[in-house]
Amino acid sequence: MAHILPHRSMTISPQELLDWYGRARRDLPWRDPGVSAWQILVSEFMLQQTPVARVVPVWREWVRRWPTASATAAATLADVLRAWGKLGYPMRAKRLHQCAIVIARDYADVVPDDVETLMTLPGVGSYTARAVACFAYRKPVPVVDTNVRRVIARAVHGRADAAAPSAARDHADVIALLPDGESAPTFSAALMELGATVCAARAPRCDLCPLSNCSWRSAGYPPARGAARRVQGYAGTDRQVRGRLLDVLRTRDSPVTKAELDMAWLADTDQRERALESLLADGLITRTARGQFALAGEEG
Repeated sequence: MAHILPHRSMTISPQELLDWYGRARRDLPWRDPGVSAWQILVSEFMLQQTPVARVVPVWREWVRRWPTASATAAATLADVLRAWGKLGYPMRAKRLHQCAIVIARDYADVVPDDVETLMTLPGVGSYTARAVACFAYRKPVPVVDTNVRRVIARAVHGRADAAAPSAARDHADVIALLPDGESAPTFSAALMELGATVCAARAPRCDLCPLSNCSWRSAGYPPARGAARRVQGYAGTDRQVRGRLLDVLRTRDSPVTKAELDMAWLADTDQRERALESLLADGLITRTARGQFALAGEEG
């Protein structure tokens, strides 16, 4: 039997998507006119693995307090960790602080505009670099997140879910769809917005889809192949314990004793000790000469 290669049966109309985006896009503050490249970079750090609704108030306060990279760099790591609050994955806050220091010191407080240079900054990977180049500097580069991959899998390839990530393939898919001219960055934002608000993973709102052509719809919505992906829980994990320990230190402006810190998690002492050691190893907290504990960068 001849091997049948997969082929693209449909494409995405730029005009349909752009018209829809103009009507339906969310009013997110980092999309406002006058928002700087640094402030967009801050939003991208915060949005990694964190819902938009939780990011918006923290981002607003952050850019009010530290509107530039140099302002963030001048803050202590302890202040940055406090401002990060409950966004989760606090190593992102540490890397954002490191990134601010490099931009202020080496780039005259200006975020670089090309993907290759952006990727040399602390905490900036391929996606974040492309997002900043696209959304801050209007570069026509492919920006691919989970939402974009899902829209393309359905609308273009007729599959319920995207295949395993492949940078080369995923970028090629987006490049093939990008319109020529100045609308390319807006198209990228619209593609992402469609996946986030309409073409959702678990409950797609196909009745609201602006696309007249969709391979998945035309094929009768075939189900995903393989078992459903398990969503990682939070309760009872080391991540939760780390968060509890950090919460204690965020509320204090001086070091705390080990006994005070122990009260944050009594359910499993071995887990608490493991979480504490990991926070020390990550450089998020420090042990003072007196054997007390504080946020990294906190004077005691």
